[in-house]
Amino acid sequence: MASSGTPQRRWQAACPNCGAPVEFASAASASAVCGFCRSTLLREGESLRKIGASAELFDDFSPLQLGAAGRYAGAAFSLVGRLQLSYAEGSWNEWHALFDNGRSAWLSEDNGSYVLGFEAPPPAGLPQAHELVLGAQLLLAGQAWTVSTLTLARQAAAQGELPHAPLADAQRQFLVAELRNNSADEVASLEYSGPPGSAPNWSLGRPVRLAELAMSGLREDAQGEAISSKTLIGKTCECPSCGAALAPKLDSSQSIVCAQCHAVVDISKGLGQDLAHYTQQANTLEPLISLGRSGTLALVAGGPALPWQVVGYLERCDLPAADSEDEQSFWREYLLYNRSEGFAFLVDTNEGWSLVRPLTGAPKGGGNNTVEWQGRRFKALYGGESYAAQITYVLGEFYWQLRRGERAQITDYEWRGEGRVELLSREQTGSKGSTQEITWSHGRKLDAAEVARAFKLAISTAALTRDAAPSSGHGLVFKVLLTLFILFILVMLMRGCSQDDCQSYKQSFGEASNEYRECQRRASGSGVRLGTGGGSYGGYSGGGGHK
Repeated sequence: MASSGTPQRRWQAACPNCGAPVEFASAASASAVCGFCRSTLLREGESLRKIGASAELFDDFSPLQLGAAGRYAGAAFSLVGRLQLSYAEGSWNEWHALFDNGRSAWLSEDNGSYVLGFEAPPPAGLPQAHELVLGAQLLLAGQAWTVSTLTLARQAAAQGELPHAPLADAQRQFLVAELRNNSADEVASLEYSGPPGSAPNWSLGRPVRLAELAMSGLREDAQGEAISSKTLIGKTCECPSCGAALAPKLDSSQSIVCAQCHAVVDISKGLGQDLAHYTQQANTLEPLISLGRSGTLALVAGGPALPWQVVGYLERCDLPAADSEDEQSFWREYLLYNRSEGFAFLVDTNEGWSLVRPLTGAPKGGGNNTVEWQGRRFKALYGGESYAAQITYVLGEFYWQLRRGERAQITDYEWRGEGRVELLSREQTGSKGSTQEITWSHGRKLDAAEVARAFKLAISTAALTRDAAPSSGHGLVFKVLLTLFILFILVMLMRGCSQDDCQSYKQSFGEASNEYRECQRRASGSGVRLGTGGGSYGGYSGGGGHK
């Protein structure tokens, strides 16, 4: 609980278990973990009582550590404690930030992003844990919130000085719910870790970047440089599938793909032994934009061009229902990283290119298949119908835990005006018993020429000529597709396609592409239809968000 703002007072006592000195930076802190014997200690007046023992922290390569300092809203703080929480898909850190005026906050670190939150008295009308439903709307303290994440978590380990005593039973699971709103860039958290029927812990926070916090005292790498740019210099391990060296470049990465055998390796629990992994068939078709390549793109039209590096690559497809006549479509997503802005997704579909990034907030439902965001009304595409999407192939590294055949339920929205097109995408993942999450992404359409200039690509590349710029009438994409379809029919009638009925797909996407393979299966009489739909506009968040 945040204190009243009185100056902090340092205090020290001996650990009752090993006799080592245990120091408290604040008179308001209720608990600490001995740095020598890892005893969990409860403060009782001028003495300490052992109430348990904390498990060992696993090394997640966080750039943060105890003693690191920063500033927020003009006030100085230092990190004095940490809770390490785990869930089925990974883990995250909650750092106890103590301000010089005695106020406490939590710096939550997850998926390479940060939220600084302050505990507050819970508002009236909070639901019980079993009453929460993903995507439900809640009116709390006069503000509308959307339930965006439901996670079953446990307190895996603790370190340093804490405002509350950690849970005695480290194996006990409890629900953590994350709420978002559309009127402010805020994140609310509900933690149901108390006895059944008790009020949950309530906190309000905002997303922050380490650069904004002017952090000092960060962890150092093997060369003595601060780990502030999400690097893992010198950290390697062996691929559990083929033994090749794996060298993740980002400290936030939870999955990495072996460059030699293409196995997808889970490194969410560190680079230790017996790493979980799954294999995937190597795709001989190289991404149009290679891993490691850098380019400059503006997040918003007319905004500053920022440097981005390609760190991951995904191929995805939609999954039409068995009784549906909808055509299947395929698309590609490039995971981009910028040191100050974090992650974004460059999406390549048959309908063109787009640049999107996950939102902190949640749009407001407007009815009639519309939602509102930043004063604009976005209209649902495809008649407002959502569709299932699946990841089929990946390369590089990712800030979430990849699982074989990952699926998401997606709904896409679009706003047109002022000579540009903006996009919203809603992705829902997970099921009861695992992390359930709704992630909104927002971005804009790009034309092919902008992508080519940004990454210095040859504009003659066939796949880059699918222009996504807004146009009148049926649009350039429709005209191009219609022309290709007419040419295809003419070729079929003239029986000049005997060598390859799918030559246009081969030229545009490559011989090893999903589009070309599906076209060949269709031509052979399998009945599979290849679509020209665009697929998701949004990036994938993968179990997490900001807990």
